Amino acid sequence: MPENPAPAPGPATDAAPGLTPAATANPTSTLTPHLLPTPAGRTHLVEQGRGPLVLLVHGFPESWYSWRHQLPALAAAGYRAVALDVRGYGRSSRPAAVEAYRMLDLVEDNVAVVQALGEESAVVVGHDWGATIAATSALTRPDVFRAVGLLGVPYSPPGGPRPSEVFARMGGDEEFYVSYFQRPGRAEAEIEPDVRGWLAGFYAALSADTMPAPGAPDPHFVSRGGTLRERFPTGPLPAWLGEDDLGFLAGEFERTGMTGALNRYRNMDRDWADLAAHAGAPITQPSLFVGGALDASLAWLADAVKAYPETLPGLLGSHILDGCGHFVQQERPEETNRILVDWLAALPD
Repeated sequence: MPENPAPAPGPATDAAPGLTPAATANPTSTLTPHLLPTPAGRTHLVEQGRGPLVLLVHGFPESWYSWRHQLPALAAAGYRAVALDVRGYGRSSRPAAVEAYRMLDLVEDNVAVVQALGEESAVVVGHDWGATIAATSALTRPDVFRAVGLLGVPYSPPGGPRPSEVFARMGGDEEFYVSYFQRPGRAEAEIEPDVRGWLAGFYAALSADTMPAPGAPDPHFVSRGGTLRERFPTGPLPAWLGEDDLGFLAGEFERTGMTGALNRYRNMDRDWADLAAHAGAPITQPSLFVGGALDASLAWLADAVKAYPETLPGLLGSHILDGCGHFVQQERPEETNRILVDWLAALPD
């Protein structure tokens, strides 16, 4: 059972907690929050607009709020834009078991959201971990997800070596951040005493205008016995992140803790086993990729991008944004919105 069981499902009021004045002010329509029944227990989401459904899935360590710039833009373009809190985040349920956060469970949450909204199909768009969740949703449930957009993290088909073994080899004398996150309780002990400060440093480390200079210690790795935070920048916030934005995000994690979010990293070997039947499989639906030229994910997964003709045969556009870091849709919202709207308009009916 979820540790925060769901209330009666259905739409909440427009003034529900979690919608900041900045997030709700728009010229098109009101952001409407919902708590919907899903396999997680409940899934919290915010929607705006009417038309074909576009499901927006966030990454780590974020929330539905990372799509605040896309919701009004997609609504204005004639879409029903829905941004959810992934299981373990925000006002969605946080099951206690680590294994409750495996990828196929998150896919089923997405399917349940589409159905609870009264729809038969959706376009799914994800960023960071959300990109992988979106890709797996399209791969395993093509009957529901008719197109997929990936931001930040390229598609790499399931298969290959066991993930934990790959990550263990990446660090050399240091430890890759994914391995660091995989041991329950360790990252929580670093983050939770000062959630706001840790998030500020993490966002700065991966954003184009505040990331460490070339040659500085890499913030994706941990020295033996050290912490990630030791390598985070300590200067100003990234230009895309206001104090109110940081306050909203920090407030969510101060309330929920970090375990639900970190449990995604703790299921990667389970996902590898669960998806073995899909090893090497392409995603054949229409697709889109948008990445930041300064995002380390592009360097790590360069071969995945080169393989797109085979792995994403339905690719309608691949965009690398110069001077952009990891948080694509927040660092470059207007450009991302234009790319998304143009791609959606080009999709077959």
